[in-house]
Amino acid sequence: MECISVFDMLKIGVGPSSSHTLGPWRAAERWLQELRENNVFDSVQNIKIHLYGSLSLTGKGHATDVAVILGLLGADPVNIPITSITSSVSRVKEKKELHLGNEKLIPFNFETDITFLREFLPFHSNGIRFIAFLNDETIIEETYYSIGGGFVVKEDRIHAKENKEVFNTFPFPIKTGAELLDFCEAENKTISELVLENERSLRNDIEIDTNLRQIWNTMLECMYTGCHTEGILPGGLNVKRRAYEIHQKLKGELSYTTPLEWLKTIRETEVKFRQILKWVSCFALSVNEVNASLGRVVTAPTNGSAGVIPAVLMYYLVIENHDGDFDDIKRFLLVAGEIGSIFKKGATISAAMGGCQAEIGVSSAMAAGALTELMGGTPEQVLCAAEIAMEHHLGLTCDPIGGLVQIPCIERNSMGAIKAINAAELAMDTDPKQAKVPLDKVVNTMWETAKDMNTKYKETSEGGLAVGVFLSDC
Repeated sequence: MECISVFDMLKIGVGPSSSHTLGPWRAAERWLQELRENNVFDSVQNIKIHLYGSLSLTGKGHATDVAVILGLLGADPVNIPITSITSSVSRVKEKKELHLGNEKLIPFNFETDITFLREFLPFHSNGIRFIAFLNDETIIEETYYSIGGGFVVKEDRIHAKENKEVFNTFPFPIKTGAELLDFCEAENKTISELVLENERSLRNDIEIDTNLRQIWNTMLECMYTGCHTEGILPGGLNVKRRAYEIHQKLKGELSYTTPLEWLKTIRETEVKFRQILKWVSCFALSVNEVNASLGRVVTAPTNGSAGVIPAVLMYYLVIENHDGDFDDIKRFLLVAGEIGSIFKKGATISAAMGGCQAEIGVSSAMAAGALTELMGGTPEQVLCAAEIAMEHHLGLTCDPIGGLVQIPCIERNSMGAIKAINAAELAMDTDPKQAKVPLDKVVNTMWETAKDMNTKYKETSEGGLAVGVFLSDC
């Protein structure tokens, strides 16, 4: 990987997990593509899938098996009709056959052809191996790793460590916060302006704006859906959706029919401090309740932390600046994406590698920095805000009860959003020259903490709340 775009950090996908759902889905798509490129697709008679490590331990709760099947069917997570997911997978289970790549019918037993193995492969906790049996009795195997945020790497292209990759194709190649600040000073640009120049080396302005609008619209639709959907989340924990009732109490007599009208009416409402906390929490909860229901979200930087960034951006648009427009949204997303990429390059955004500090911690840092720029902060204050947000997430474990992205994951998004707003306010009142901890130090500390953390706290459901709370209690 030579560069990380904002659109790599903010990807549209299907919940509940970017590493355990979107990543395996994309790996299946890539494998199909390689079968075609190697001219063996038509010779495939049977296939088997082996899931390793964290993909095995929490794969059922994260719908990893479902995601792999959808990828093998040739479905695209960006535009698949959400309502078709259950019927598509049920058809495979009932008929015991798979329409491979939407082209070739092969026999497939959902219960026996997907194997969950507790073994951890060498490079990463999230390993997946595809095995194809051809009509000439040849066996082809490929192994992929889902390394967080929907990123997938193939085994034969892996570098020694996730943070040893090379990033050198942008006009302003940035790997650290210090390099980012040096470029901003040398070019006399804000962070969003500098990131935009990098993005222009990959896409034209129309493509950039179109893609950013699509990301924001997906976030807005997701919040709207979550705030207007009641009931119980799937998975067996019987978790009640809370965003709906919170939203009903907050909105009062507001009248609207579309997400954009909804945004406008909230802006026109006088909001007090307690209501601000509730609105921000409601926005964050709504996204992750949609995520937990195999809904469409934006990885930011992951599905499990997808609610933080839209909640903080909504806070800016409806509370901080009622005149905020697409230019503000664009700047926010550009800055957030760049901060996320610094953590991706210097540490990890995978909970299976670093615990929840790698997901909620990074998303809170991304949101804090982005909000700070919109509030008029300098590049130094932007990175100061990101550092403050991450500093107070260090060591956060990933311990989902029942392997589901529900408890404590959904609430953690609301906490991460509130921390991000607070971090931005603190940074705005901080002289960066007096700050004691630069962003790069906290990135490195996070990575060292991740390496020291016991494996059971890294998305295995073998420690923390996952074993401290009995499923019968839920």
